[in-house]
Amino acid sequence: MADEILTEDRGRIRLITLNRPEARNAVNSALGQALVAAVDEMDADDGITVGVLTGAGGGFSAGMDLKAFLTEGPPKGFSEFLQRGAQKPLIAAVEGFALAGGLEIALSCDLIVSAKGVRFGIPEVKRGLFAAGGGLFRLPNRIPYASAMELALTGEPVLAERAQEIGLVSRLAEPGQALDAAVELAGAIAKNAPLAVKASKQIMRDTRGVTEEDAWALQGPLAGPVFASEDAKEGPRAFAEKREPNWTGR
Repeated sequence: MADEILTEDRGRIRLITLNRPEARNAVNSALGQALVAAVDEMDADDGITVGVLTGAGGGFSAGMDLKAFLTEGPPKGFSEFLQRGAQKPLIAAVEGFALAGGLEIALSCDLIVSAKGVRFGIPEVKRGLFAAGGGLFRLPNRIPYASAMELALTGEPVLAERAQEIGLVSRLAEPGQALDAAVELAGAIAKNAPLAVKASKQIMRDTRGVTEEDAWALQGPLAGPVFASEDAKEGPRAFAEKREPNWTGR
């Protein structure tokens, strides 16, 4: 793994750390490509159920590296991550700041755990731009329409405490404790069957805004592999034997 990304496994949890603290973990091509590679490795590892994405140096990410943009253009890999995220659940552990592209990175994750006092916002309109990394359509899928529109049109941020009230942030932590809180949440997810967790995420994301008829059609192809898996047999067996299940992700 490139130096721009650090990884660590804690049981069935994969920690992925954006490691450019001197640049506020802003994404250049090296970091963008390393992030995509790290997520692909996590998704392909049967021993991992859930990931936690965080930033080094007490901050999350400043989004795209504007200085690097002037010399290398748009960072390679960045839009790929923003568009597809991860197949397995991915939790953002946010300290310090989550503005502009930094918030859009967090929105590419499935859950956001934040330290108190973090500011969340998409201030691009203040610079003659707009949030082109998914923020304009992902925010109204996460929070009430009026709150999303206000963030987009004013460019003014909200604090983490307010972000939790409107449903953007899943859990709040004391400053410096966001990663620990995210790992605790990931641990609750990692206790469950990996294939079932992955399918549950996919169904919930793919069926947003579709009719119930289409939702059944989207869910159908996912049911067979999960219900026929080794883990689907292990779960009832462990329940009957009054023990914790031994998941294999197969």
